[in-house]
Amino acid sequence: MSWRRVIYVAFVAMVAICSAMVGALAGGLGVYRAVLSSPTQAAVSPAATPANNQTFNIDNTSIETTITQAVQKVGPAVVTVVGTIPGQMTFFGPTGDQTVSGSGVFISKDGYILTNNHVVEGVSQVNIVLSNGSQESAELVGADRYADIAVLKTKESAPASAAMGNSDVLKPGETAIAIGSPLGDFKNTVTVGVISATGRSIDTGKGYLVEGLLQTDAAINQGNSGGPLVNLAGEVVGINTLIVRNSNTGTVTEGLGFAIPINTARAIAGQIMAKGYIARPYMGIRSQLVTPEIAAAYNLPVQWGVYVTAVDPNGPASQSGLRSGDIITHINNVELDSSHSYINTLFVYKPGDQVTVDYVRQNQVYHVKVTLTEEPKQ
Repeated sequence: MSWRRVIYVAFVAMVAICSAMVGALAGGLGVYRAVLSSPTQAAVSPAATPANNQTFNIDNTSIETTITQAVQKVGPAVVTVVGTIPGQMTFFGPTGDQTVSGSGVFISKDGYILTNNHVVEGVSQVNIVLSNGSQESAELVGADRYADIAVLKTKESAPASAAMGNSDVLKPGETAIAIGSPLGDFKNTVTVGVISATGRSIDTGKGYLVEGLLQTDAAINQGNSGGPLVNLAGEVVGINTLIVRNSNTGTVTEGLGFAIPINTARAIAGQIMAKGYIARPYMGIRSQLVTPEIAAAYNLPVQWGVYVTAVDPNGPASQSGLRSGDIITHINNVELDSSHSYINTLFVYKPGDQVTVDYVRQNQVYHVKVTLTEEPKQ
């Protein structure tokens, strides 16, 4: 190859390389300008561009929950109730006084407190401990053992009064907040659950049922009795009254707490506040429950009813001809059975009402009208 041809080939190669470099440079510049002018640049993920100067602000301000607000609203009205049961004389000498405790809630600014009857039953002295730790004496205005409601009153005005809700509109699944003093030591303890059911009945073992109860799985322990069950609006919807730990079969249970609906508690408390007691209808008998087992054991002529063991000589039953040994089976055509106790059936009526009583005497069925009076004060 001649030297002229070599120079020519080298020149062509140099021209090609220069053209490629110029083209690459021009293309890169075009892409760079296109990227700068693209409207989608803001959509590039910050995670893919660590050099991005975007910042993120986290709000650390605490937010009050609805439950917290409800507790703050009712909490100052909740009290610990401390009662003294006097000692008794025994074969071994006198016993010391016994201290019992429960919970309660102010329902008016002038010092009325709602609690359970079983919290203050048999006490000779009652004191309350406010939510701020201060103590005051209180007096028992009145109580109703059948509904397990009692009303106390302090001489001082209440530091706060709880708002009352409407227990008739409660539905299973609604949030329920229990406030009280479990074991008497842990004042204003808050537990949260739901309304598990409404309209529950519990056999007291004393010849009557406590009916219409609210069931909740909010933790309720000894000492919570008499404290409020609260909704998310900060309104009292029930008065905590009992727990079930074991079933009839011996099964251990959890989350079975019960409260008296506030509508029931308010109605009873209203009568107690007005006259110191609640007017219950009175037939004037003492009785013993008859069940199929008892009927079989004693060869009784009926499976269900109440056996009259004693009659108040001045009471309505005596005036209508009832006497000891009679077995009452119906009141106004309602059969007395496992679902309809004598006390609960009687309490459907009020003093002054006249009812028809069916009873069995010497295997004969009789019907008599009884005009109920007011139960004597205990």
